[in-house]
Amino acid sequence: MELPLRSLHAERRAPNWPVAAVSGFAAGAVLMVLDLLWSSVAEGGGPWRTSHMIAPIFTGPDVAQPSNFSFSFGIVSIALAVHYVLGIAFGLVLAAIMVPLRLDSSAPKALLTGAVFGLVLYLINFHGMARAFPWLAELRGWPTIAAHLVFGVVAALLYWNLGRTARIPGAAR
Repeated sequence: MELPLRSLHAERRAPNWPVAAVSGFAAGAVLMVLDLLWSSVAEGGGPWRTSHMIAPIFTGPDVAQPSNFSFSFGIVSIALAVHYVLGIAFGLVLAAIMVPLRLDSSAPKALLTGAVFGLVLYLINFHGMARAFPWLAELRGWPTIAAHLVFGVVAALLYWNLGRTARIPGAAR
């Protein structure tokens, strides 16, 4: 009796890269809105504080040191570009982790994976990267941790949901 080839070898799947990019972009938008709200309401510095902390990654540390974090089209534009490019990149990384481990097979798995991913991103961004960009240490704290958890969960759940609906009916999973 000959077994089908599929049963002998685990089926390999590739991430759905467009869905991963959209998921990261959308989760980045959620993170940005949360950050604007939290920095306006709960923290000092106003809604543009984070932009003044992110833009200097590319413009140099002088931008991170203003006496007030006022709106600047150039700074906000650079920060938005960095934020969304990183959101897309992190969405791609998340999908590359989820798919081979089949962590995209259910909503609970995606939710847990996203939360862990968000926490790891926070640690890398605000503890690891703060060595190279020390002003990022000012953004450490529970609001930033919560925002990164939300980013990871939203990106993972969107990937799970959009990837699920994007599949061809009858295709092997």
